[in-house]
Amino acid sequence: MKTTTDLNMNRRSLLAMAGAGLAAASFPQSLFAATKRNILIIASGQDIPNFDPHTASGYSASFLLRNVYDPLVRVAGNPPEAAPGLAESWSVSADGKSYTFKLSDAATFQNGAPVTAEDVIYSFQRAMRLAKGNSWMIRGVVDPEAITAQDAKTVRFDLVAPFAAFLAVIPWIFIVSKDQVEANLGDDDGQTYLQGTLAGSGPFMVKRAQAGALYELARAETAWQPGGGNLTGVIWQIARETASQRLLLQRGEAHIAVDLTSEDMDALDGRPGVVRVIEPEYRSFSIKMNTVQGPTADVNFRKAISYAVNYEAIRESAGYADLMVGPLPTGILGHNPDLDVPRMDLEKAKAYLAKTSTPNGGITLRMVHVSGLEQQRRWALIMLDSLKKLNIDLEIQPLNWPDMVAACASPETFPDFFPVYQTANYGDPDNIAFAAYHSSGNGTWRNAVYKNPEADALIEAGRVETDPAKRKEIYGAFQALVVADAPDVFGVLEKRRLGLRDNVKNFAFVPVASNAIETWGLSVD
Repeated sequence: MKTTTDLNMNRRSLLAMAGAGLAAASFPQSLFAATKRNILIIASGQDIPNFDPHTASGYSASFLLRNVYDPLVRVAGNPPEAAPGLAESWSVSADGKSYTFKLSDAATFQNGAPVTAEDVIYSFQRAMRLAKGNSWMIRGVVDPEAITAQDAKTVRFDLVAPFAAFLAVIPWIFIVSKDQVEANLGDDDGQTYLQGTLAGSGPFMVKRAQAGALYELARAETAWQPGGGNLTGVIWQIARETASQRLLLQRGEAHIAVDLTSEDMDALDGRPGVVRVIEPEYRSFSIKMNTVQGPTADVNFRKAISYAVNYEAIRESAGYADLMVGPLPTGILGHNPDLDVPRMDLEKAKAYLAKTSTPNGGITLRMVHVSGLEQQRRWALIMLDSLKKLNIDLEIQPLNWPDMVAACASPETFPDFFPVYQTANYGDPDNIAFAAYHSSGNGTWRNAVYKNPEADALIEAGRVETDPAKRKEIYGAFQALVVADAPDVFGVLEKRRLGLRDNVKNFAFVPVASNAIETWGLSVD
């Protein structure tokens, strides 16, 4: 078990223990019985929106997909590196534009068919055709017509341009059975079919799916992957309140809790049978503003908001965290630690507000947050208090994650303020820049509405440039542009906080998508 770093933080009285007086959560006895078998129980506050590997997004979907589907390569280690998945080996051309993957002869879909190069080609082409889910990672890099089968078990990619992060992004493009999907295409390219049916080769399959309650995975009879643990199944247990997750962990009724607050972690310190994991990763929290619709469409209004926010309260509320300095995480390639970013300055806030159509405030804005996620609720309250100083009221609306995703479909449905955790799936500035600020992502939770052609051009240049010095220049210009545009309230960089029971074996922290836990190698005593 990886040891943890325990930090002591001083927090204000308003950050007293969340969930004090919370009644013990009630869960089915069948769930408790699972703790006595080799079934791993993970407590989470987030439902799984759908099962389609080329449209679903969010950490809960990533958890599911990593366990029921396979990518060409996986991500493992700290620092993270590419590891074999469906591909047992690969090679790269000298110019960095061609990648050739040799598939494992053992790789088999859950329907018994072998995984072939044609399945790989079909999956990448489908992902790019649908332009949803994780396809943003390869957009502008992979030419869907330049993926070719060298033989049944060998596939080659000839990229549009060199892309240094290619091996780091393809763990998030999952491979489906071409024959199975094509037999169930319907009129939407198989989307309806795959929303609730698997066509993968992963080591687990879905046994039960009860929205709002739990998702149970069972070990697939066709599991071919090496290095598996003793798990016969995994339960993704929905516990909306983080305090409920903590109590489940304390009582031994869950093995892992993934949404814990800093106060939860403090309360778990020294608890028998509990291991705390507090590790740095590229995990940012920001509050996105509607840059197209309503008062926040005005850049002066957004700057007024940005200078009104009590950033120190946001940081103190987060506990194990530091303030963001611009849109990129501290320490990542190209990050500018000296960037001039807004901090609370009411004179500046009022000066910018005076340039808007509502110079005296007197309006009500709306902010949503994930229902039951206590940390986001606190930040919403800090926003409420901050905006009062501009005579602006704030309506706070908790929503379940699928409803929040749905609200991102258009500027008309997107709220004034939308809190986002952005966890890097790969340790490269492209991960954050392209996902959170490129206009091709409009309509998704990562970047529902923000679009700026200059930002797009810089992001695209950064994707294909391989010279580190030139990339730093590009991302320096990108950061300055985004700060001037003020599409977000730049919040905090949080350490990842996980709680585990000490009978979970073979867990190793990986600093990307660490709450979307890959369970195949785990065991429980």
